[in-house]
Amino acid sequence: MSESWTYREGVAPDPDLSLIGYDVEATDGKVGPVDEESNVAGDSYLVVDTGLWIFGKKAVVPAAAVTRVDPEENKIYLSRTKEEIKNAPEFDEETYKDPAYRQKIGDYYGRFSYAP
Repeated sequence: MSESWTYREGVAPDPDLSLIGYDVEATDGKVGPVDEESNVAGDSYLVVDTGLWIFGKKAVVPAAAVTRVDPEENKIYLSRTKEEIKNAPEFDEETYKDPAYRQKIGDYYGRFSYAP
């Protein structure tokens, strides 16, 4: 796995805090709520339900795209636009945990700077 799957320094959420249900905000607006999360070291990600915005879809977002977690507002902020998330490799319920799919996601998001 690449650095895509690791939270930035100072951004990692409290390990006892569940992010499920938190609203995810791209740089240009709301993406949707967190449906699933992984906080495994070097393999951290969010599965975001984009159903309000892209009907019936989900997206895997690597931890490095997270710029801030706000537990008071129940929000997660990303360094990605809605368009970048929309254009990511298609979410597949059957394969999203497979190394080959995760490599495609990491490669896709790795093309963009992780600067805030």
